[in-house]
Amino acid sequence: MPASTVVILLSLLLGLQPVTTDLYLPALPALSEGFGADMARSQLTLTALLLAFGTSQLVWGPLSDRFGRRPVLLWGMAVYVVSAVGGAAAQSMDGLIAWRALQGAAMGAAVMGARAIVRDLYQPAEGARVMSRALSGLGVIACVSAPVGGVLAQWLGWRATLGALAVFGAVVLALVAWRYRETAPTPQAGALRPAQLARTWWQIAQHPTFRAYSALAICSYAGLFTFLAASSFVFIRAFGYSKTAYGGVMLLTSLAYIGGTVLCRRLLARLGVRRAVALAGVLSLSGGSALGVLALVGWGSAWYGGLCVLLPVLLFMVGHGIHQPCSQSGAVGPFPQAAGQASALNGFLMMLAAFAVGSWLGQRLDGVGAALVMPLALGMWFWSACIATVAWTWVRLHGDATATATATAPRSA
Repeated sequence: MPASTVVILLSLLLGLQPVTTDLYLPALPALSEGFGADMARSQLTLTALLLAFGTSQLVWGPLSDRFGRRPVLLWGMAVYVVSAVGGAAAQSMDGLIAWRALQGAAMGAAVMGARAIVRDLYQPAEGARVMSRALSGLGVIACVSAPVGGVLAQWLGWRATLGALAVFGAVVLALVAWRYRETAPTPQAGALRPAQLARTWWQIAQHPTFRAYSALAICSYAGLFTFLAASSFVFIRAFGYSKTAYGGVMLLTSLAYIGGTVLCRRLLARLGVRRAVALAGVLSLSGGSALGVLALVGWGSAWYGGLCVLLPVLLFMVGHGIHQPCSQSGAVGPFPQAAGQASALNGFLMMLAAFAVGSWLGQRLDGVGAALVMPLALGMWFWSACIATVAWTWVRLHGDATATATATAPRSA
């Protein structure tokens, strides 16, 4: 496949995640009111999706190593479209949660497959650069998702936001069927044998490079998810923003993320992966700390409060745009013959952390005014400190994926 085709496919497959989460965020308060559910139950439409997303990758990964990426992607995308239609037509909160969980499981095939494709085609250092290009595309998709979701929720209701997911999924399914050519190496005949599967996962989990980059990915995504899960309640309910204005807030955060991915490519060329990650740790900690301090100090008007939340978050998002390409490529880098399983385990750990964050937030987003802001601010402050700690210590010591890739490939296979 041409390089441009690879980047477009990766962008769409990875972009499925922000589309599935961001597009309906402006409708989350209205969805809660429509079903008469409390905030904690409404949060389950997001946390159940992410738990299923993370867990399903442990199944999709070995399947893709055994049968190839293409059949897994095709089946996964087909189930995604069906579940999106089911969610849009749901008549109860329980039904919507169930459809969203199935949608998350199907989404796992797309995102896991995209990360594995990067390792199929590229060595770790080049893979980080390609991943940053693909994640720039993801950022563009995220830019569009929240504003479109805000407009759809404002004028057509929350069901339209979920129906739009079915349309996007159908487009991705068609493109995969039309343009994607199998990239997996020789199928691993024993990839589904329980003993070999457990042995491979154990080897992956024990590898110091995998641990370092997975820890970075987990902390960075947990910080992002804290914002995603709480931001609609903070800006719409605490600060009085309209759904459309909230979509504009999400647009700005996506632009900051795109800027981070572009900066990532420049830093990789000049500094290498580990030093780029260390610099991004400064950005993450600065943004998280500013947000936490401003929340503790307090603010006067809602407009000023929204600005005090948004500006530090933009700084955090630039750092996130550097951490994610490096961490996702670096975690899979040492395992060229088991890229699907390494990608699956990395993704599972990220979503397990997101589920824990969502559950924690669901119990705390029940206040009014400033009380709604504190969980978001303090949560992002905590995760930004974790990001900086991992970037400056663990990744610095064990982050050389290139040096260990050849040595560990036979064992991982």
